[in-house]
Amino acid sequence: MIDIFLLAIMGIVIWCVASEGAWGAGFIFVSVLLAGLLAMNFFEPLATLLTNHVSGSISWQQRWDIIALVGLFVGFIFLFREVTVRIAPAYMQVHPLVHEVARWGFAAMTGYIAMAFLLTALHTAPLPREFAGFTPERNNFFSVLAPDREWLGFTQYVSEKSMRKGTFGHLFDGPEYSFPKQDNKIWPSFPIRYATRRAEGGAVGAAARPSAGEKADRSF
Repeated sequence: MIDIFLLAIMGIVIWCVASEGAWGAGFIFVSVLLAGLLAMNFFEPLATLLTNHVSGSISWQQRWDIIALVGLFVGFIFLFREVTVRIAPAYMQVHPLVHEVARWGFAAMTGYIAMAFLLTALHTAPLPREFAGFTPERNNFFSVLAPDREWLGFTQYVSEKSMRKGTFGHLFDGPEYSFPKQDNKIWPSFPIRYATRRAEGGAVGAAARPSAGEKADRSF
């Protein structure tokens, strides 16, 4: 069931984005990509802030993560959309063939990113460990692709490479360890932490999130 749901989301997004034309689809693609990266970087600090200052009950501790993650994603998209609408012309002429290839190409990439992001957000939802065909260890897109793990890997790669600066050189979901004769020194934990919380019915509450000090190190 989750596979059909994800396919439907991707199809709807592709259709809507393609209707914006070549330039519009390109701007939306960049907006969705940046919104997703920023949301991933800041949702855990925001969830902790909401837990500490709005409601810290166990039931709400289970909800703040997905509320913060999806809320930031949607908020950043609207912000970037508003900026691009104001700074870019409403219509720019391009060759008809380029127009078709560009609008459908950007729409396809946007649809896949949006679907991957929402699948990743399901890891943080206050739901059972496995539901509607969703399993943390499974390739949740028709058992062929794992868009959530691809998105997590991309987010970690961006934080490790292009957005790593000076003293803020910490990775998203990638604490570094040094073991003798160990090539892989980066150990992501996002799916494990949230799968464990869902399996325990949220009993660990906010413990699935890093501490405030660790969150400060998550900045790109």
